[in-house]
Amino acid sequence: MLWLWIILALLLAGVAGYFSYRADQRRAVDRPWILAALRGAVVFLTALLLLAPVFTISKNDTLKPIVVMLQDNSRSIANALGADSTAYQKNMTDLIGRLSDDYKVVIWNLDGNSSQDSLFRYNNEVTDITTALDKVQEFYGTQNLGAVVLATDGLYNQGVNPNDHQLSKGSLYTIGIGDTTTQKDIRIARTYANKTVSLNNTFEIRADIVADKSRGYNNTIRVTENGNALGSTTVSINTDNYDRSVSFNIKADKAGLHHYVITAPAQDGEVNTTNNRRDVFVEVVDEQKHILIAGYAPHPDIKAITSALSGLENYKITVRTGNDLPSLLDDYDILILQQLPGRNYKYNPTLQKTNKPTWYILGPQSDNAALTTMKKPAALNINPQSTRYIYPKYNRTFNAFTLPKNIAEVTDKMPPLLIAGGMIKPFPQSQTLFTDKGGNGTPLWTLLQGKTPTAMLTADGLWRWRMYEYKNFGNTEVIDECIRKTVAFLSTADNKKTFRVTQPKYIWNDQEAIYFNAYVLNANGENINEPEVTLTISDSSGNEEVFSFERSGSNYQLNIGVRAGGTYMYVAKTQYGGRTHTETGSFHIESIPLELMETGADYAGLYSLAQKNNGVFFTSQQLASVYDSITNNINIKPVIETNIETVPLIDRKWFFFLILLFAVAEWLLRKYWLAQ
Repeated sequence: MLWLWIILALLLAGVAGYFSYRADQRRAVDRPWILAALRGAVVFLTALLLLAPVFTISKNDTLKPIVVMLQDNSRSIANALGADSTAYQKNMTDLIGRLSDDYKVVIWNLDGNSSQDSLFRYNNEVTDITTALDKVQEFYGTQNLGAVVLATDGLYNQGVNPNDHQLSKGSLYTIGIGDTTTQKDIRIARTYANKTVSLNNTFEIRADIVADKSRGYNNTIRVTENGNALGSTTVSINTDNYDRSVSFNIKADKAGLHHYVITAPAQDGEVNTTNNRRDVFVEVVDEQKHILIAGYAPHPDIKAITSALSGLENYKITVRTGNDLPSLLDDYDILILQQLPGRNYKYNPTLQKTNKPTWYILGPQSDNAALTTMKKPAALNINPQSTRYIYPKYNRTFNAFTLPKNIAEVTDKMPPLLIAGGMIKPFPQSQTLFTDKGGNGTPLWTLLQGKTPTAMLTADGLWRWRMYEYKNFGNTEVIDECIRKTVAFLSTADNKKTFRVTQPKYIWNDQEAIYFNAYVLNANGENINEPEVTLTISDSSGNEEVFSFERSGSNYQLNIGVRAGGTYMYVAKTQYGGRTHTETGSFHIESIPLELMETGADYAGLYSLAQKNNGVFFTSQQLASVYDSITNNINIKPVIETNIETVPLIDRKWFFFLILLFAVAEWLLRKYWLAQ
């Protein structure tokens, strides 16, 4: 279209130049063709501005492939490199320089810090490989990402297993740092325990015992409290690689916060003994919870839940179905609603007004409109009349509470459940225990912590899971434990106390900022933050520090920063309603360097990770080969990007000056030749 406007402008310029030439000829002006040409140029440019005010320009830009260098900057790398640290830094710098000639090189630490000054300091306390790879995809996944070069020892102590990660674009090259030769070491890798249990219940503390080159080790793993032994188990190791779990059953015979210590005696020749101890905190609550299990109609799911909770002293259970729902729910601490609120159910308004910890179990009679007004762990827009079957998948990152170790094995044999059609999306703060095995992320069993915790089973047919577990394993321990732990999760709510102070966890490491939350309730049970709240913290030597909570929304919060390792006690106080309200508690700070919990390098894992992501594994001594491998990868190549730019002539100042130049030149020549 542009060329048509150019032709029209040229015609107008030709006409203007012709008439100017004829007029100047009649007046015998010297060199009339020059003036005609200048007049035609002015008319042409002016007509072009008016007729074609916008034109487009196509530009071809060559985009270099992006190569992201991820350098592990944790403490374990310094130990792995040892005296080779200077040589490694030089070789890595040379590699980055060579790659920079042909590629756009982005340099990151595993924590996402792009400062090259800190690239080789090796002072990070944690390693999270998966999160770093996710960040690369987030920042560069839509660009010409050619390769990711990951330099690490393969050990991680935060996040999920990186071998479950798949790059959506680009190849992953892994560089193994350190010696694969493992040292003699026995360690308590991880512990599992519920944060809160009820008085007089027996609960489990589980610990993962991992040992390297410890054949012949025969010793007793103990759990103690205040130096008193509460349980022990003997561990005998007859292999070089050992990985087993031990468990202790503890009786919750006293209310309050309990500090348990699990220890594994060191063996002869073991150098790293910092990982032979773990601390566990459990709060024992002295309160029997009254549970109402209500259903739209009698249903086998109700029987399954009742059976799983039977025999637990800390629960009093009432079952109501149909229109037999109590008119008042004040006497109940926890609600389990099977297909309630339900369609045309006359007690829906009663349920919608309650503010109790609630476990929703959806089904064909669920009322979507009523559910949308209630607090729950997922957003819903469902059509219960449109259903489908989905199989469950255990979410390995779930950590709201501990579960049996064989839960994944049991889940794999579970039948599908019937779920309603429509949208079910967990809130960001929720934790999902089971999801749709089909991979679309639909939550099956999800929970939401908070002042009033909630849970939701989005499908119908829980009873079938218990039946299939008994058929395949001869018991219903796993499904029953999921039910019990979900109810225990809901029972942690405490909406009756005027003053509460909470922490997200009782065990911290010495690199974390420690924070508290506080809540003050008025007579109507509403959060207020008018009174001052103070917190006094004392260490094991009796030294005290006093802090004041900051107001946040209608509650309080306090960040006391990083603290040295040890056990601390705290006393929180506030004045309200003419009374002094006090909350006490304790927390523990581990000074065990997380980066020293394991030794050696995981070359096998890095090799597998590279192969899975179309890359190659190299050792740190083979850095020069990384450049050759990347340059020979036919999938890593520049991309020509065509950009079409719309250019308004009115924005081009030079265009106006060009018109002005031709107009002034004609005017000056006419003055000079007296041809006005």
